[in-house]
Amino acid sequence: MITALPFDISSANAEHDSLPHILLVLDQFPKTLGGGERIVLRLASLLPQYGYRASILTFSIHPESDLPQPVPCPIYLLPLKRTYDLTAFRGAFELRRFLRQQHVQIVQTFFESSDLWAGFVTKALSDARLIWSRRDMGILRTRKHHAAYRLMAKTPDAVFAVSEEVRQHCIEVDRVAPARVQTIYNGLDLADWTAPRPDKDPGSTHITTVGNIRRVKGHDVFIRAAAALAPQFPGASFSIAGAVLDPAYFAELESLVRDLNLSGRFHFSGSVSNLRKHLATADMFVLPSRSEGFSNAIVEAMAASLPVVATRVGGNAEAVEEGVSGLLVPPDDAAALAAAIARLLGNPAEAKSMGEAGRRRVSESFTTEAMMRRITATYEHLLSST
Repeated sequence: MITALPFDISSANAEHDSLPHILLVLDQFPKTLGGGERIVLRLASLLPQYGYRASILTFSIHPESDLPQPVPCPIYLLPLKRTYDLTAFRGAFELRRFLRQQHVQIVQTFFESSDLWAGFVTKALSDARLIWSRRDMGILRTRKHHAAYRLMAKTPDAVFAVSEEVRQHCIEVDRVAPARVQTIYNGLDLADWTAPRPDKDPGSTHITTVGNIRRVKGHDVFIRAAAALAPQFPGASFSIAGAVLDPAYFAELESLVRDLNLSGRFHFSGSVSNLRKHLATADMFVLPSRSEGFSNAIVEAMAASLPVVATRVGGNAEAVEEGVSGLLVPPDDAAALAAAIARLLGNPAEAKSMGEAGRRRVSESFTTEAMMRRITATYEHLLSST
């Protein structure tokens, strides 16, 4: 049974029945929201400004989920634990009824179960158009997921890939026709990322990374790089900002900090409520990920005028211009990461220049306006061809 969740809805985004209705479907709202969930909420908040009505459907919501209040649009729950049992079969007809009653014209899905199950139901049982939103290189997929994506390659009317690397993955691995897949980078409002920098002691520098704590983020590599840098740069401190999603991995990181004698130099900041303020305390941003689709954190750091050192994975090289707005290193290479950080610590003028170049790049390529212009152009095309 699909039920409306009892959240306060932003008055700025009240429903307008006359507007084309876009349903954003995602697998879950976990206790700690990740980048994907936040993008869904942000898109929902923006759509009314561009002439669309938005709703969100999810299959699960954690009772302590840190959803913002008020939420930007109605959120509906269709409880679903498996996509192949009797409950899922009944849920398919519930979803069909919902799409018809709510006059949904476009369904945009995020993550595997939404892409595959909700996507199949949408195309098989309704007249709504389907868009897949692909954010990664399939790091969470099982073998069944890989097979299903290939079998359903012709199902979506369009696919939004968060980077060119992800787009190529959709084409080459999932075998989606190239004409259906387009790269749409996440955008932000540059004016929101200007914050005063606190005074610091001469010679002190702070290097940070932002990302929920799980192994794919490569935080252990960052800690090893910090240990190599500590003797050469006694004024440098290091931090990780992010919620703990993998407690076992977090315990490993804490142990590694102790074993490498970094307890006074390396800090775990937890989930920060004000990322702008946190980035304003930093002098450099590091992203040591083992895999990425496209990192929101990199773009936010560049918007905050920070030089970036990132691994050359996924769409990182599409955000960071090597030698211009930052430096790129191989993944799982603590020595290379340390060398890149040392280069910028030893050359403050170059680091400042890279930070300024990064902010210019955001203004040119990664704005909300650019993102929404491309998204709504596809909506208009799909609606005009129905």
